[in-house]
Order: sequence, then C-alpha cells, then structure tokens
Amino acid sequence: MINKTESVLARRYRIRHETSFSYDAEVSASYNEVRMTPVSNDHQIAADNRIVVRPASTSYRYRDYWGTIVHAFDTSAPHRELRVVASSLVDTRTGSGRSGEPAGWDGLKDPKIRDGYAEWLIQTSRTEPDAELRELAAEVVRGATPGEAARAASEFVHDKIDYVPGVTGVHSRIGDVWSERKGVCQDIAHLTIMLLRLAGIPARYVSGYLHPKADAEVGETVTGQSHAWVEWWDGDWTAFDPTNAIPAGERHVIVGHGREYGDVTPFKGLYSGSAGSTLEVTVQIARLF
Repeated sequence: MINKTESVLARRYRIRHETSFSYDAEVSASYNEVRMTPVSNDHQIAADNRIVVRPASTSYRYRDYWGTIVHAFDTSAPHRELRVVASSLVDTRTGSGRSGEPAGWDGLKDPKIRDGYAEWLIQTSRTEPDAELRELAAEVVRGATPGEAARAASEFVHDKIDYVPGVTGVHSRIGDVWSERKGVCQDIAHLTIMLLRLAGIPARYVSGYLHPKADAEVGETVTGQSHAWVEWWDGDWTAFDPTNAIPAGERHVIVGHGREYGDVTPFKGLYSGSAGSTLEVTVQIARLF
C-alpha cells in the first residue's frame, strides 16, 4: 500500500457566482436546484459558502446521490427577475498522493471491481459513442498501464478538439463535437470519459471552477467560469483537466462528481408562465493567498 503524503495548503480563493434570469413578463412561480457549493475532501476545504436568492424563497439543502451539495428553492410570489448569488471561500491543497497501488489491466477486469465501479463504466446519453468513435477508442486508449492510457487519451482529446465557447450546447452529442473538432470544457470532458470507459477504465465527470490565471497576484479578482474535468480510477482516483492538458491541481475547485454534466448541472429549474427569459451568468474568483 502506498501511503498518502501530507497535504500542503496551497491557495485560498473567494468565488462569487451570480446567475440572473430576467423575464419579459411576470411569472407566477419557479422551482430550482443549484449545485454551486464546493465540497470538502482531501483536495480542498470549503471554509464558507452562502447562497442568496432574490426574491426571497423557501429553500433547503441536501446531498444528492452523487454526494454533491444541492440548494433547492421555490419562489411562489410573482416576479420578473430571479437572482442567485453563490459566495464561497475555499482552501485548496496539493501533494495528497495516492492511497493505493496502481491497478493493472487484469485488476480492472476483476468482476468485483467492475461491479463496484459500474456507474463509472456505463456510457450515458451524453457519452454514448458512434461507430467511428468506437473504432477510434481502440487506437487511442493504449498504454503499458491504465493510468498511462488514460493520460494519453486525455491529451489526445486536448490536441484534437479546439476549445471554442458558444459552439455547442448542454445537449450536444459527442459525435457532433468530434465531427466539428470544436467544443467547450464539458464536451472535452465527455469525449475523454467516453474513451476511458470504452477501455474499461472507470471515469467520472467533475464540475467546479478553475482559476484561469496561474500567476494572479494575491488579492486580484479575475473573471472565471464554471469548469469541467475528469477523474479516472486505476487503484485510486486521478484528476486531470483535458481542456488544458494538465493534472487538476491547486487552481481547481471541486463542486461535485457525476457520470456526466446532467448529474452536476450548476443551475436547473422551471417556471410557471409563458414569458421568455434572458440568462446572465458571471463568475469572479480572487486569490487571497
């Protein structure tokens, strides 16, 4: 057994994530779920989190099936605007190391492993490959060990898919992303996860934030956004950001894990009424030390 090395406190971040819906007519009610609360784990400590909703709403918090903290609320008063501000203070850590020996290909084929990690091996509607992608996976996912193969697949997707905001939507299929060779971080994560699962490597989607400026000054506030990356299991979970082709580190803040985007959508809801809506989202991140 490989013992974990002692974690080292690396960065402290203040994150402000604001979501606003403006309606072109009055709506009578809305029902919503927000997944914007960073978790505490070996990688990070969530020191504080507050979610403010306007207009005032009835709300409650719970952990969903995947372990993500959910802030659920409904607004029954008529309104023309809905505003949600999630504010967090998070300390990230580095140097946690592995907690287990690397699993070889034979280990990943063990029925007990496949059963225990079944939910991370099954494709979803967003990761289901077509015939071309199945053939591609056989060529791309290769390596002496599962970890090496996973790293190679992640870097392959990074090299082949251009990061272009706005070219896809949350319901895009990976076949379309591959055909266009363009997408956003969610698409790049989905494509990577698809390749890993086809190879028999358990893989999960990670939702959170990435501080976009590695050399940011202490106290500097920068514009960020929600981000997505992947984790694969080969005896322990390894986090990698295929959009940027880097291991997930102290600049990454985890909100939750899931099979794909639909399990950890930052904001989902519905409203009563026929009004159209306009969405605005801003994320600001400040490094405090």
